[in-house]
Amino acid sequence: MRYILLIYGDEEMYGPPVGTPEADALLEEYFALSRALRTAGINEPSDEIDGPATATTVRVRNGELLVSDGPFIESKEQLGGFYIVEADSVDEAAGWAAQIPGARTGGIEIRPLVDYSEGA
Repeated sequence: MRYILLIYGDEEMYGPPVGTPEADALLEEYFALSRALRTAGINEPSDEIDGPATATTVRVRNGELLVSDGPFIESKEQLGGFYIVEADSVDEAAGWAAQIPGARTGGIEIRPLVDYSEGA
């Protein structure tokens, strides 16, 4: 089964400033996890998502398109990135999620992906 691992964290706690040795070390942890997932043959797309200030929200109400800046979510924790993994169980997916550096300061939400392919 495929799972998406959603990385949530407080934007103010995302980590050390870019370009510092600490930030480089944290980034290398993410790269190492991506390599480990590829080596295990279970990694699919993964990426960092730009900050909430860059978000655009689209809604359609009564046939009218409404586009606004920002996610307007009342939460300190924001979605910052994701991994998609193939795993035999949610427990296996949780094992990978625990290795995501963002799990130390935020939270990783695990959701199964719905399979609409033929025969699913």
